[in-house]
Amino acid sequence: MKTTLTPEGASTDILGIANLPVLWVLAIGVFGAIIVQSLVYMKAAKKAGPAADISAAELKDSFRAGAVAAIGPSLAVVLVSIALLTLFGTPAVLVRIGLVGSAATESASASLAAGTMGAALGGPDYTQAVFVVAFMAMSLSGAGWMLATLILTPILTRGDSKLRRVNPALMMIVPAAALIGAFASLGVAEFGKTPVHIISILVSAATMFVCLLLAKAMSASWLREWGLGISILVGLAVAYIAHTSGMAPAA
Repeated sequence: MKTTLTPEGASTDILGIANLPVLWVLAIGVFGAIIVQSLVYMKAAKKAGPAADISAAELKDSFRAGAVAAIGPSLAVVLVSIALLTLFGTPAVLVRIGLVGSAATESASASLAAGTMGAALGGPDYTQAVFVVAFMAMSLSGAGWMLATLILTPILTRGDSKLRRVNPALMMIVPAAALIGAFASLGVAEFGKTPVHIISILVSAATMFVCLLLAKAMSASWLREWGLGISILVGLAVAYIAHTSGMAPAA
């Protein structure tokens, strides 16, 4: 593939270097590592299942529930990724946004890096040189997430073991409380922005609540599994309708 990289990196043909074959190879390598890791975890879960009194059918149901639950959150990532393809190219978006970090964090890192060079993402001064610096900032940001996980996980594991010895019931509450707090903080951060945000959050929450009630009343486990994805789709549809109806503030 012929690129248009100039000695000074002044070309604005970002996709000329953003889709280089070497970046595709690295992106595919990352996806390969994730697939192998997932298979290893699934094999380990199947091996440890009998010792934890978990049947093969229950393991199968849990794997399916996890796969289905991942569809909903992935939709938001896909929508954001499509918008960022022209800025960073497909390989960078696949690795940085799809697997490591979050769209908001990665975009903020790239924007700050571009700003240090007097440029703006997607602007007329967004050259190949600026792209390289922004891409490096995104990579370092994602590396921080990985290093923090690598360092803190063994420490937190030791703390988990100590808490289980002191009060086993406590460690049943802490993970659930952490998940509720994490999702609640994300919702609260969006809640007061515009009326569209408020309506979307309330409708999504109501949809999820209804799905859980119906799943319990009808003994439909599939509805519990698909509840998250359904609530996200309903929330997106309501947000679109509310926005097009003029509820969003003028830009």
